Amino acid sequence: MNTIQLMILTFLVLMTSARVSSLRILGIFTHFGKSHFDVFQPIMQELSERGHDVTVLSYHPQPAAGYKDLVLESDIYTGNSLLAFDMLMPGYPGQFLEVFLVHELAREGCEFGLKSQPVRELLKSKKKFDLIIIEAFNTDCYLGLVHRLKAPFIHISSSTSLPWFTSRFGQPDNPAYISNLFMGFSDKLGFGARVINTMDHIWTNLLYQYYITPRDYEFAKAAFGNDLPRLEDIAMNVSLYIINEHFTIQRSKPTVPAVINVGGVHLAKKVIKKLPKNIEKWINESKDGVIYFSMGSMIKGHTFPEEKRKIFLKAFGRLKQRVLWKWENETMPDKPDNVMIQKWMPQYDILCHPNVKAFIAHGGLLGTTEAVHCGVPVVVMPQFGDQHTNARALEAGGGGVVLNFREADEEMVYNALKTVLDPEFNKKAKELSARFRDRPMSPMDTAIYWIEYVARHKGAHHMRTAAVGMPLYQYLLLDVFGFLAVCTLSILFIGIYVTKLFFRLVMSMFSKSDKKQKKLKKN
Repeated sequence: MNTIQLMILTFLVLMTSARVSSLRILGIFTHFGKSHFDVFQPIMQELSERGHDVTVLSYHPQPAAGYKDLVLESDIYTGNSLLAFDMLMPGYPGQFLEVFLVHELAREGCEFGLKSQPVRELLKSKKKFDLIIIEAFNTDCYLGLVHRLKAPFIHISSSTSLPWFTSRFGQPDNPAYISNLFMGFSDKLGFGARVINTMDHIWTNLLYQYYITPRDYEFAKAAFGNDLPRLEDIAMNVSLYIINEHFTIQRSKPTVPAVINVGGVHLAKKVIKKLPKNIEKWINESKDGVIYFSMGSMIKGHTFPEEKRKIFLKAFGRLKQRVLWKWENETMPDKPDNVMIQKWMPQYDILCHPNVKAFIAHGGLLGTTEAVHCGVPVVVMPQFGDQHTNARALEAGGGGVVLNFREADEEMVYNALKTVLDPEFNKKAKELSARFRDRPMSPMDTAIYWIEYVARHKGAHHMRTAAVGMPLYQYLLLDVFGFLAVCTLSILFIGIYVTKLFFRLVMSMFSKSDKKQKKLKKN
C-alpha cells in the first residue's frame, strides 16, 4: 500500500469514527432573556463545531453558529430590556414574591410557545435525538416535549441553582449556610438570616410544587395530550445538572457527581477586541483610571430614577476618575465633564482594559463573572433574582462591596467607590481573579466532556445519589430519630420504673426492719 492509499484510508477511518461518535442534540431554551441564552449558545455552538448535529429551540436565532435554529416568537418579547426599576418591589417582601415574577415571565412561553410551529414541527418530524439539553429556570412545561421525544436529558442553568431543582439530584441544600437564590445572603448567616433563609427555602419549594407546577402541567397536557405523565415524574429522570457557577465566586458548597459547575463558560472563546475609537481614547487619556457603569441587559437604563441619577452624578463629580455609563437615552442633563454616556458598550473588552479600575453593576451573573475574570472590583447594587446572592458572594470573596440602591445617597455612593478604588481592594480583586481562572480544565471543556459522557453512558443515571426520590421523612432521618426517640424514652421509662420498684423494695425492707425493732423494744 503506497503513501497516498494509506492517507486516504486513514481519512476514511477518521470520517467514519467521527460519524459514529456524532450525536443528535436538541437544545430547548425558552426564556426570553438574552443574558440566559448567552450562557447556552457558546456550548451549543461548541458541540456543533465538534461534529455533533445540533438543533436549538429558542427566541434568539444565531445564523452563523453552525447549528439549526428553531425560532420561537412572542408578542411580549421585544428585545433585551425586559424590566424597569419601578417594576421591582424593594426589601424582603419583594424578594419573597419574586418567584411569582419569575414564573410570570414563563407563563406565555408555556401557554403559546408549546403550540408554536417549531414545537409542532418537532413532534411531527419524529426526528430521533440522542440527547436533549433544556434550561432549568422558571418552568417545567417543556418537559412534555422531552417526554414525547424519548431521549436522555440534561438540565442547564444560567444562574446558580434554583431551590426547586436540587431534589432532582439529591443535591444538599442546607439553608444554614447555603443562601436561597432570592434572599441575598452569603455563606455565613446569623440567627435572623437563617430564619429568613429557611422560611424562603420552604416557601419557594412549596410554591413551585403546589402552585407553579400544576399550572405548567395544564399547559403541557393541552399541547401533548392528557396521557402525559406528571411533570415531577418526568423531571426525576434527568441525567445531569450543569450550573453556571464556580466556588471562588459563589462560595463553597457540597455537590453530588451529577451536578457540574462551569462558571465562566460564556467566556470560553471570547477574545479581547479593540475598543471603539471614542471609548478607547476616553479610557487611555484618563490618567487616574476609569469607572464603568452598567445595569445590564434586562433593566431599562432610561427608567433610572431621576433622584438617584443626580446622586450618582454628584458623587462622580467628586472623583478624579472618568466614568463610562451605559445609558440608553441620547442625552443626560447635568452630566459632569468626567462622565461619558453611550447606548451600547462592549462590556467585556472595557472590563479587561488595564486602565479600568472599578465596575458599578446590578450583580447579574454574567457581568459579575466577567468582572472577576478581568480582576475588576465591583460596587454591586442588586435588584432582583440571583443578583442579591451574587452580590453578597462577591463581597465575601473580596471582589466587591454591596450598595443598597434604594437607600443610597451621595456620600454612600462616593464612599463605596473610594473603597473599591483603593489599591489594596484592587489587589484582592486580582487575587480572586487568579483563583477563578486556576482550574484543571476549562469551563467549556468541562461542559462538553460531561454532556458527551451522559450520551456515552445512556443517561448516566449512576451519577445520581440514592437521595433522588427518597421520601422527605427518610432524607431527614425523621423515622430514625423517631425510632431512637422511642427507644430512648422506652429505656428511660423502664429505667424509671425499675428504679421506682427498687426504691419501693428498699423502703419495704426498711419498713419491715423498723417494725421488727419496734416489736423487740416492746418485748
